Formats: sequence, C-alpha cells, structure tokens
Amino acid sequence: MFLNCHSFHSLRYGTLSIDDLVSQASDLGIKELVLTDINTVTGIYEFKRKCEEKNIRPIVGVEVRKESEFLYITVAKNFQGLKEVNRMLTSYNCDGIELPRQPDLKNSFIIYPLNCFPDKLEENEFIGIREEELNLLIRPNLKKFISKMVILHPVTFRTKKDYNLHRILRAIDNNTLLSMLPEKEVCKKTEYFLAPDAVLEAYRHYPEIVSNTQWILAQCTFEFESGMPRNRKHYTGTKADDLKLLTRLAYAGLERRYGRKHEQATIRIEKELKVIDELNFSGYFLITWDIIRYSNSMGFMHVGRGSGANSIVAYCLGITDICPIELDLYFERFLNLNRKSPPDFDIDWSWQERDIILDYIFNRYGKEYVAFCGTNVEFKYRSIIREVGKAFGLPKEELDALSKNPERVFGDKVIQQVQKYGMLLQKFPNQRSMHSCGIIISEEPLTNFTALEMPPKGFPIVQWDMHVAEEIGFEKFDILSQRGLGTINDTVRLIEEKRGIKVNIKDTSISKDEKRCNEFLSLGKTIGCFYIESPAMRGLLRKLKCDNYKVLVAASSIIRPGVAQSGMMTEYVFRHNNPDKFEYFHPVFEQQLGDTYGIMVYQEDVIKIALHYGGVSAADGDILRRAMSGKGRSLSALQKVKDDFFASCRQQGHPDELSKEIYRQIESFAGYSFCKAHSASYAVESYQSLYLKVYYPLEFMVSAINNMGGFYRTEVYVHEARMSGGKILNPCVNKSEYETTIFDDDIYLGLMLLENVEAKIAKLIPEERRKNGEFRSMEAFIKRIPIGIETLQTFIFIGAFRFTGVPKNELLIRARLLLGEPKPQKQLQTLFEEPIREYKFPELKRNIFEDAFDEIEILSFPVSCTPFDLLKTKYRGSTMAKDLTSYHKKQVKMLGYLISRKHVPTNRGTMFFGTWIDVNGDYFDTAHFADCLQKYPFQGGGCYLLLGIVEVNFHFPTVTISKMAKMPFIADPRYSHDEEKKYEVQQRIKEDVSMTWRAPYPQEHEIGLPRIGFKQNDG
Repeated sequence: MFLNCHSFHSLRYGTLSIDDLVSQASDLGIKELVLTDINTVTGIYEFKRKCEEKNIRPIVGVEVRKESEFLYITVAKNFQGLKEVNRMLTSYNCDGIELPRQPDLKNSFIIYPLNCFPDKLEENEFIGIREEELNLLIRPNLKKFISKMVILHPVTFRTKKDYNLHRILRAIDNNTLLSMLPEKEVCKKTEYFLAPDAVLEAYRHYPEIVSNTQWILAQCTFEFESGMPRNRKHYTGTKADDLKLLTRLAYAGLERRYGRKHEQATIRIEKELKVIDELNFSGYFLITWDIIRYSNSMGFMHVGRGSGANSIVAYCLGITDICPIELDLYFERFLNLNRKSPPDFDIDWSWQERDIILDYIFNRYGKEYVAFCGTNVEFKYRSIIREVGKAFGLPKEELDALSKNPERVFGDKVIQQVQKYGMLLQKFPNQRSMHSCGIIISEEPLTNFTALEMPPKGFPIVQWDMHVAEEIGFEKFDILSQRGLGTINDTVRLIEEKRGIKVNIKDTSISKDEKRCNEFLSLGKTIGCFYIESPAMRGLLRKLKCDNYKVLVAASSIIRPGVAQSGMMTEYVFRHNNPDKFEYFHPVFEQQLGDTYGIMVYQEDVIKIALHYGGVSAADGDILRRAMSGKGRSLSALQKVKDDFFASCRQQGHPDELSKEIYRQIESFAGYSFCKAHSASYAVESYQSLYLKVYYPLEFMVSAINNMGGFYRTEVYVHEARMSGGKILNPCVNKSEYETTIFDDDIYLGLMLLENVEAKIAKLIPEERRKNGEFRSMEAFIKRIPIGIETLQTFIFIGAFRFTGVPKNELLIRARLLLGEPKPQKQLQTLFEEPIREYKFPELKRNIFEDAFDEIEILSFPVSCTPFDLLKTKYRGSTMAKDLTSYHKKQVKMLGYLISRKHVPTNRGTMFFGTWIDVNGDYFDTAHFADCLQKYPFQGGGCYLLLGIVEVNFHFPTVTISKMAKMPFIADPRYSHDEEKKYEVQQRIKEDVSMTWRAPYPQEHEIGLPRIGFKQNDG
C-alpha cells in the first residue's frame, strides 16, 4: 500500500534512515515496500539488502520534483525501468534538460498527484489520491478518473517529534525561520506508517483504487545481483587478448628493469600473471597501465603506491617504482586467490596535473562509463547547532556562544530545543559530494545503476558512496593529487629554465641512497621534502641516524599513528641503536625480520611469520592479517583462522606455548602495522625531493613556496631559502611573477603572497609587463593596471616600486593625488605616454625598521631583517642549537623564534612539542609538559626566552622547558604617537599549530614485546 516512502537520502526532507524505514515496516507486518526518494536512487541497494533481511519484497522508484514542486512518482516495473529514470535524471542534473511533465518511461508506473495530472493518461500512468482527498471524488471531473487512481500514503517521518525534525530540515534548506516556512515546503502531518489494515479501511469504499494499487505492486520487481564484478572487464576486447598484451608488456618491462636473464624476477612474473589471469584482472592492470602511459607521454610524474607496489608486474609496467624483490614484498598482500575484492592501485599526481589525467580517463573510456564515487556529507553537531538555531530564530550572539560550547546545559527552553534537534540530526546526510579520488570505470553505462550528478568540480558523480559501490560490484581507481609531486615537477622545470640542466628525476637510481642525500637524512635536514619534513619525522631520522633507503622505509612506517601508538616506534629506535641489547624471540624472527630487529613493523611481516613459522601459505597468511586487522571479517571467521594457524604450527612440531606467544604478538601488531610497499613508494619520493634540495636548494625552495604545501607556513620555506644562500627580495612590479621566482641567487617573492591583492590583479601585472614592457614609474603603472588606492598602497608599502628610487612616503602622497577614488578604474590606453606632472615634496625620514613592520603587516613575516632584530632586548641566548648535544642533562637558556608546536595528550595531561630557530637560523626542539604550560603558556607567534634541561635521546636533543616568556618587539615606528597601534602589527606573526587527539603512547613496560628469546619449559 505504500508507494511513496522517503528516507533521509531525500536530502533535507526525509527523517528516516533506510534501517529505520525497513524496521518500522517490518514491525507493522508490511510485506512489500516502495522506496521513492526525491530525485535520487542513493539508498536503493541498501534498501534491497535490508528488506530481504526482513522478508519484505523491495520495490524502487523515484519521487521527481523540480525544486519544491512535486511532479510525479516513478515506480520501476523492473531494472530496465530504473535505467530509464536514471537517464532522465542524469539529463536534468548534468545537461540541464528540463524534467518532462509527462515522462516517456515504458518500464515504470507513473503516479501523479491529484493537483497535477495530464488530461490523457497512458496505460502505465495513474493518479495518487490521499485519504484526506477522497471526499473530492464526488466531483464529476475527478470521479471519471477513479479507474486510474491508486492509494497515495507517503511516508516521511516516524513520530510527531520527527515531523518537527522534517520542518527544521525544510527551514534549513530554505534558509528561513520555522515561523516563516511556507506550507508548500513541508509534507503533510499524516506522512507516517499506518498498519496496512488501517489503510485498507480508509479506502474501503473505493475497491478499484485498492486493487489498482495492489496490481501495481504485483507487477514490480527489483532483481539485482550484488557483488558481480561490474568494472570494465577488458582493455583490448577479450580476456585472451588482454592476457597476451599484459604478458608482452610485463616481459618487456622485465628486461628494462632487470636485464635479460634474471631468474628470480622471471619466476615471480610467471606466478603473478597466472593469478591475475585466474582472477580476471588483466583488464584492470592494462587500464591502469594505459593511464600511466598517457601520463608519461605528457611528461608528468606519478607515484604508484599502496599494496599494488607489492606486484612485480606493476613494477615492470611502470605503474610503480618499487622493486618487490629488493624489499621482499609479498604479492599475496596485494592479490591472491583467496581475495574476493579486486586489486587497488593508489596513484598520485601533482595537484596541478591531476585534472588533465581525469580528462583523459573520462574521454578515453567514455563519459557514460566513468564517474567519481559520491560521498554523503553528514551534518556535524557543531555546524548543525548553528543551522537549527537559525531556524528557531536565535540571535547571532547566542548562536556564537552555543556553537563554541554546544553541549553546555542551558536553562532557555528554545536553546534546549535547538540542542535536542541538533543531536537528532547528527549523522544525517546533508548533501552529496564528490569522493576525493575514487573513480569508477564501468563495463555498462553507469546510468544502468544510478543517476549521475554534476557538482561544481565539473566531473560527474554517482549517487552512492564507495561502500555501496563495492557492495554492488564496482572497484574504484584512486586517482589522487599531492603538492609534493608539484614541488618536484616545478623544481625540475626551474632548473632547466634557469640553469639549462635537465635532471631526470624519474630515474630513481640517481637519488635513492645517494651519499650526500643520506648525510642530510641522518641529520634531519629535510624541510620541504615530501613526508619527511615534520618535526617528529626529522627527530626520528636523527634518532635512527637514518642513512639508507631501507631504514627510511622503516621510518616512514613506524612514524604512522598506529605503529607509534602500539609502542613499536620506541622499541624499533631502541633496537636500532642497541643491536646487542636484545635477543630475537625465535630464529624465524631473525631470519625474516632481521631488517626490523624482530619487530612486525609491516603488514607483510605478519604474512612472513605465518608462512615461515606457522607453515601456512602466504595467501592464508594474508587472510590471517586481514582477519586480525578487522577488515570486515566476522568473529567466527577469525576463530577459524586462529584454529588453522595452531593446527599448522603443531604440524611443524612447534610447542603450543611458543605458538601462543607468537600468535599474541601477531595479534597485537596486525591492527597497527603498515603496508611496506606504501612506505617504500613514499620513501622513493622523499629521496627525489631530498636530492633536489641537496643539489639545487634555491630552485627547490622556490618551488616549495609556490606549491603552498607541506607541513609549514610559507615563512619557513623562505627562511630555508635564505639559509641555503638565497637573497630574499620583496615583490617588485618589474621583476616579480605571480609565483615566486629566481634570478641567480636573487629570489623575488611572488605577487600571490600579497594577502590584500586580488589574484586577477596579481596575474595581470606580469602579463601586462610581457606585452608592453617594464613599468617606468608608479604613474605609468597606474595607467596600465586598473587598480584602486588600497591595493596600490599595498604595493607601495611592500616596496614594489623601489626601482623608482622614490621614498615610500612620497609615493603614498603621489598615489593619493593621482587616485582619490577607492575604486579601480579601467584606464584608457594612450598611443604616447604623457609626461608625468612633477611635484616637489619635502624629504621625509623613515626609521630603519619601518619596512620590516610593513612586511609583517602584508606578508605576516619580516623580509628585510630577522624577527630577532626587532626585539627590545639585545640578548640572543647563552646556548645555540648546534651545541645542544653536548649539554645532556644540563640546564640551558636560549632565545628562540617559534616555528611550530604540536599538541600531544599524555597521562599527565596535555603537553606540546615546540620547534624553534635560534639567531643563527638553526632548528631546535622543546618539550612543554602540562604543569609548565599552566604557568608558562604559549602566547602566539614570536620570540621566547626559554629555560630548560637538555635531554639527548639517541643523538636527538630536546630541551624540556621549565620556564619561558614571550619577548616583546620594539614599538612599531610607524605609529610612534599611537599607543594602541604601537604593538598591534606584531600580533600578525604566525605559528604552525597541529593538534593530536590520540591516546597517550604506551610506556616501555606496557609495550609487551620481549627482548629475550623464547625459553621452552623443561619437563
């Protein structure tokens, strides 16, 4: 009887989750149910699964609306009917084709509302009539249509409270007050489930309407087989041809990577190709190869990472740059005959080039067959509190207070209502968005399974998320972007442009394990380098004296939150530095985990121990790993894996006591360990960026600044460039580009860094200069660039007209004489440059530090001097960063400029780790415990006087702070007569703050990893 049910996927309208909708129907004994969300099929596959669990027959369709206007309901007779409505909605969403008032959908029933139906109804078209509308059937113009009428009893909410929730959602959607919400924007108060008998009773005088409804329900089915592979099956057209091409490409790559006669690699390739063929994944590999081939033809860099880097076939195809033989990577971690899910390659491109790759994929494989995964952006409590509060009419001040502390107990009844409904809306989908990287390439047109939508990004999305995609048989290709590759790309281009040197950075042999790179690595001199520049990572590199690729791979893994959380990072550092102070637990641990000192750092290590100690196959070892890491396995499945492991251990002749301890260790590590291939891929990129930093430091730092990425703010990369010998110069209208650029050792900051200058003006200046030559004066600049007085003043203050030799004060007066109006005006081009009218200005003297304060105001950091030069005190610290290792357990007094601080929870409360530079520009690190922070808190960016005890932990010094005080700058000389503004600008000095909400790391005694070998009990 229920032809029109809404879930909360009817965004900002429905109030029932799919689970709630189906459970309520089941409780009422309903045996067939129709889901018709508004303009979407997001929930239909979950709906089918939930209905079948409750023995309800699922039927699906769509309620079609144009904005708020209810046009009709489509109920799919079969899967073909779903395809038809998907195509209609896709045309509307993606191509702007109007929704038809009377659609031609042969495989669906169309149900119109009573107030909007066509004069002539087709065989599959009906009119829905609500219970409250039955009394209208006495009208002759309606009575004649009774034979084409069906029961319309929509379901939108569960209870009266949920009806109020519906009204709040509608108010939010319309950005209006509840009291001002038009009636047409909300559903009827009767839109909740009734017992089927109650519905039939209401229509008892109209048996034809009841029988029409029952007949429609009987005609409809929703037959769909979940889990069948639905990705594009073949690259060439047939399975056999795919295997033939993949084999040819793999062996060609084998010769390129390993030479002609490499027995181990040949055996591995044969084994992998056999598994790939049996699992029907040749097409998947070839499609990925094709995307990489196009990328290479464009000269783009990519990084193939994730478990896909465990494959030698992927390595030989050029998808990855990780040799699985060198690193002993198990193919079974990526693919094995026990795995049901297809392979998963994660591939990174530069953030500047990813859209070009996406365009290629969409054009190459057809826009009907390619789309991004969708994702549901949910209401978050803090933001929804504000939205609900607005609907209730709360003033801004109360909304601000409530948003800051949404869980505080308020006496005000209205605020209590806001909090109550805010809580109810948590986890509701608010809008559909695009998955950050997941792309589907389908064998059939995607509209066979979903309507498509077109978000602002310009690439279509399916209406369901990656979890539904996997459930119904789609595996995504992860096409990611990152700024680290952008920095590498830009550096290589800049080196060629400025020095005429071509660096083939894709040839990893020039950068990986390079001698000078390893020296920098061991000293933690890695700022700007992908993945290894954070204070924590630089500290870890120093503790490990990391000087080779394999240790870097391990460092890239143990720094991950899971591994560090387990205590394995601490244990690894100890064992690396004290190889004679621990015993391997068992000979297998020494043989298989020697590189990591017997610690299961990687997911592959779990497979190794299961294989070489337990005697299980590598494929079964991967099942063990997946089961323990909670990858969708049931408890019963985990128990079976455990039983099989112990049975196999007994067959190997191992005592149960030993096997239990090894199983415990596997169990404790499996959830924390990290994919080795993933770390190895990152380590290669880290080396590439480090190589460029070591040999081309200025070009590298300029590129890091321009890519606006990395752990630190721009100021830190500018500092690094200066420390590398660069002369940092403020933006200049005659020298600067939109981005920061370099001439020999002169680095001109880019116009994009000027916060108050619009991007279009910043881009226009170098374009105009290239077209018509340099600007001869500020007046000539004003004639050629449409600019207002405020923007012009920014250029004057930053010194962008210093080439004129005219003092800033005089330029300001001239600017105000020439541009009285604050609005920019388009200047008319003149054939000849008119002579500038000369004025005689009095000579105005400027303080030496006025420029520095101008720079802080515009850039947030000084360029013409260091922050230390602006301090009132001349004291610069008694100890310098470079000497700290010789002060172990001693008190030091230092002066530092704050670079960054990281919040870390501990058992004693919140603490921070700080990173600073001293007056020489060298970095040092501090620890601030909770008791110290209460007395001596951080007070924003700037210079601090620091007192503390040095602790040298495995070559890495940290100063544990006991006292600190922020040191004041001199008064701003520009406002010498304004007491309020004298110290205002220095508040613009920034700091980088990162927050961590993890649990405290375990102490050494809590780690649970024995440092002595297993001793078997006698007797």
